[in-house]
Amino acid sequence: MLMTKREPATVGEILTEEFMKPMGLTQGALAEAMGVQRKHVNELCNDRRNVTAATALILARVFGNSPDFWLNAQRRTDLWAAMHSARNRKRIERAQPLTSAA
Repeated sequence: MLMTKREPATVGEILTEEFMKPMGLTQGALAEAMGVQRKHVNELCNDRRNVTAATALILARVFGNSPDFWLNAQRRTDLWAAMHSARNRKRIERAQPLTSAA
């Protein structure tokens, strides 16, 4: 299991710091390029919306990278959050590895 103490960069941080700022994009301009409402982009940038498969495909088309890039960024954030949540941690630790396949 992936164990790290350092929280990964969120999709919102990556989108804002690595893509929008260097390109001089506003949320409105990105929303127009993506063909979505500005609220959608705002929620992505502020980590109030997760990247879905459809959103990953749109972002990949807009920025010329792969949908896997966006989905992996979301997956890393989700896994870290689950591993560092007290409630989830207890559930994970209760699970017992299987010794053999039945």
